[in-house]
Amino acid sequence: MIEYVWLIPLFPAIGFLINGLISRWYNLPKAFIAWVACSALALSFIGSAAVFFELLKLPPELRVKIPDVILFDWVVSGDLRTVIGYKVDPLSMVMALVVTGVSFLIHVYSVGYMHEDPGFARYFSYLNLFVFMMLNLVLANNFLLMFLGWEGVGLCSYLLIGFWFEKEAPPQAGLKAFIVNRVGDFGFLYRVILDLLQAWDFGFR
Repeated sequence: MIEYVWLIPLFPAIGFLINGLISRWYNLPKAFIAWVACSALALSFIGSAAVFFELLKLPPELRVKIPDVILFDWVVSGDLRTVIGYKVDPLSMVMALVVTGVSFLIHVYSVGYMHEDPGFARYFSYLNLFVFMMLNLVLANNFLLMFLGWEGVGLCSYLLIGFWFEKEAPPQAGLKAFIVNRVGDFGFLYRVILDLLQAWDFGFR
């Protein structure tokens, strides 16, 4: 089951594609949109729980030694090789459980809260995309994919906070959140650069 950890972020990605793209071409009913969005999170939570309990079956000393699940090469240039891959250890799976479990409850609550809103499909596509990016952030096995998840979370925060863009206050609040995330970007990139420089100093090229 551990080798299928990639399914955990895949389900909300599929929910985003269905509600974000197909709903633009077809007038999907709200019940279907809600079912897709909530089912995606339910499946992600079930997958996270399955991998987590699979970890519990292993001796404690082996739970942090599981090989990364590599899907495919992402950026390859000379000696540089960055992959799309996920790390499976107790910390990453606890975070995946928290993200998928809490997000599922938010999705269920939002079905009633947003039911009369004309942007129903757009809202749930943003919400699914947010969870997909968050899962990449907590499961990534390399800094580049983690940074992509971080940037995606920042983008989705901006989109969700400023969701009611026809009003004055939400876009302003979204812009403030976007600017604050740029401060986080600086700290994130600073740490990544330090790690790269340290690796080069010790000859790990």
